[in-house]
Amino acid sequence: MRMSQNVPITKLSSLAWMSGLLIVLILLPAAVSAEEKSLTISGSTTVLPIAAAVGEAFMDKNPDVDVKVSGGGSGAGISAIGKNTVDIGMASRDLKDEEKTSYSGLVVTPIAKDGISIIVNPQNPVESLTLSQIKDIYTGAITSWKDVGGNQEGFEIVGRDSASGTREFFFDEVMKKADFTQFMLEKNSNGAVQQLVSQTGSAIGYVGMDFVEGVKVISLDVEGKMLKPSVASVQSGEYPLSRELYFVTNGQPSGLAKDFTDFLLSDEGQKIVEENGFVSIR
Repeated sequence: MRMSQNVPITKLSSLAWMSGLLIVLILLPAAVSAEEKSLTISGSTTVLPIAAAVGEAFMDKNPDVDVKVSGGGSGAGISAIGKNTVDIGMASRDLKDEEKTSYSGLVVTPIAKDGISIIVNPQNPVESLTLSQIKDIYTGAITSWKDVGGNQEGFEIVGRDSASGTREFFFDEVMKKADFTQFMLEKNSNGAVQQLVSQTGSAIGYVGMDFVEGVKVISLDVEGKMLKPSVASVQSGEYPLSRELYFVTNGQPSGLAKDFTDFLLSDEGQKIVEENGFVSIR
């Protein structure tokens, strides 16, 4: 008869403890590594499609990296990076003085160029507007499309909410800091503006140059010259509503944030920028 060998309880407890410790030591580096390989980006809905597309390409090259991109507007993105709740903030405008004061360590990196498109419904017969006419529409000084060569119906004026960098740019460059009409419908993304304008015959809105599917882009009448946002007109600055788009970091980009930013600024990254309807920073 074969005799079984009994292991003392104290030895079993010691073995169990050591096994548990070994499992923890094996899993801990993986957990830390997973945390280090996560990159969070939030902010401007204009910059969002660029970051998302570049993020997909970056993850293809780095399977152990998880890039998470969300919107919320430029103001929200700057606040998030200022409070260190994300790794990169996205902005479609410059930092405000109060943001520079509140978050003194922020560094802004231009990553692409864009042109603000003035959009109307495809059925609208109006082909062009001056910046002065657009301002008068958004202040409420002009109340009917017939006053600018269109039909007799009134405007459905569509704009962005207060967190939007696109709104800030429009407020500075078109409104010249005049108040928007109280009848303006405020939307929280470029896509929401585009969707409403595409479905509403009397609507007018403003969006980044990539958000023009299903709408009509109005030419800007600049002293008789008709201009629309394009690679050439935005790159040269001839189009009057041209602007730069930014990544915002706490201090100079480092670690994974630097790797991602460098990839976006590379030839391959800037090609993705152009493929998504924006203009290379180069």
